[in-house]
Amino acid sequence: MTLIQIILLVVFLAGALSSVIRFKRGDIRPSELILWILFWLSAGAVVAWPDATFYFAKIFGIGRGADLIVYLALVLLFFLVFRLIISVEKQRREITILTRLMALKNVDDKKE
Repeated sequence: MTLIQIILLVVFLAGALSSVIRFKRGDIRPSELILWILFWLSAGAVVAWPDATFYFAKIFGIGRGADLIVYLALVLLFFLVFRLIISVEKQRREITILTRLMALKNVDDKKE
């Protein structure tokens, strides 16, 4: 095993432990914990057995395993950015509504 593989495996282990800690603090739901653990395990498996990606790439008609990983990473990143944008927009709308309600309450309080 090469030095970079060892470093990456330690980083992925830290990511998995961080996911468990966040779950115990109530920051993430059980379903999110499962997804993150699966992600860290998959990343670790790819690092530990890089030749295995070649076989999966062939199933999807892709020439190299590294290309498959890049494609999957891009899809995952696009999905996460999409979810993040939706979340930020939802929070923006909620803040706008809350600000309006507080402004109206302040006007009513000053009338009394």
